[in-house]
Amino acid sequence: MYHVLPRISLFTMCEVRRAVAEALWGMCAADAMSMPVHWYYNTRDIRRDFSGWIRGLRAPRDTHPSSILSLSSTAGSGRSGSSAAAASVVGNVILQDKLRFWTDPRRSVHYHQGLPAGANTLNTLCALRAACVLSAGAVSADDPGARAAVLSDYVQFMTRPGSHNDTYAESFHRSFFSDWQELRPTSPGQVLEFAERRSKRMLNASRADGQLNAIGCLPMAIPFVLLSAAANQEEAVCAAVQLVKLTHPHPALEPLLALYARALHATLNGACLKQQAETALRSPALDAWDECQPFIQRAERFPGSSEERLKVHQSAVESLGLACYTKGALSSLFYLAYSFHNDVTEGILTNTNCGGENCNRGAALGALLGARAAYLGSVVPQDWKNELLDAQEPIADILRDLNQSTSV
Repeated sequence: MYHVLPRISLFTMCEVRRAVAEALWGMCAADAMSMPVHWYYNTRDIRRDFSGWIRGLRAPRDTHPSSILSLSSTAGSGRSGSSAAAASVVGNVILQDKLRFWTDPRRSVHYHQGLPAGANTLNTLCALRAACVLSAGAVSADDPGARAAVLSDYVQFMTRPGSHNDTYAESFHRSFFSDWQELRPTSPGQVLEFAERRSKRMLNASRADGQLNAIGCLPMAIPFVLLSAAANQEEAVCAAVQLVKLTHPHPALEPLLALYARALHATLNGACLKQQAETALRSPALDAWDECQPFIQRAERFPGSSEERLKVHQSAVESLGLACYTKGALSSLFYLAYSFHNDVTEGILTNTNCGGENCNRGAALGALLGARAAYLGSVVPQDWKNELLDAQEPIADILRDLNQSTSV
């Protein structure tokens, strides 16, 4: 197991394990719930395309009302024409059978077309694989060996034809494999060495790749916190930060990632999520508490789960950060965590119906809400768990490894 065992009681260990389990379920449920309306920036489109607000796991439509998939670079980060890479990685290195959807002349292809209801998006699939690797390992999650094992598995998964059925891979995947394709390292040591060299070069560059400063950095980092739940908080934060430096080498990310990792670690260990969210929103890194106050107060005027209250939350997320950029997305995430600290079900549904970058924001929010639910005598709804197509087997494997270990 990739973490260090401190001296904790058996009772506390059981509580933390339950929190880790519900965090995994929450991460996967929130991602799958949002998948059909991922990047719906006009919430009216959600109601129109799904005959009302999303209240359960649904499949996406083939087309998307505001898709810019056709504008995305197939050769690297960002938009078409923005990458210096000559060869396309989409169709050649990753997403081997999906290039035709990126170049479809209709220019309205859904990012996750073809996925069934209850399926997870690529980033959460990668997170589940990282958690499986970590739970089966034998050193601390902040050890280089853990990062080497996770990244080697990531390379094998992403480059193996038919390993998943998602259509979209965001900029960090395309950038990573644009650089990887020259030497194509595969062993854990080789992949880690490549990733560390690449990270150092990109972090020292005169101009950072702004596409990497995105909330999509969180899903693969979440398992490093979950599997460090019994370690001290700084070990958990360090483990998450060191991984993200390799997948998302952007200088602005460390304080934002550390903020989330601390909140998740504390929540896994029984801390009040409402207080953790307020602390994050008040932090210098976000400084969003004052902006949240009018929305918090307005939402309280309406009944819970009412459409009027949902509209307030939609306005809040639009104001705080609807897109993928990390600071705004984290502000929205912690606003929703504060508002739904004791209601994992409505928190996940509201995140979905706020639209925008709701999958990666949702995965990170769902982990927090799930972890807290375990201490409130609540859980992610069982019918959602039963309908998650990609998560059930990996989570069962992870929990089996946890139950067989002497830690978390």
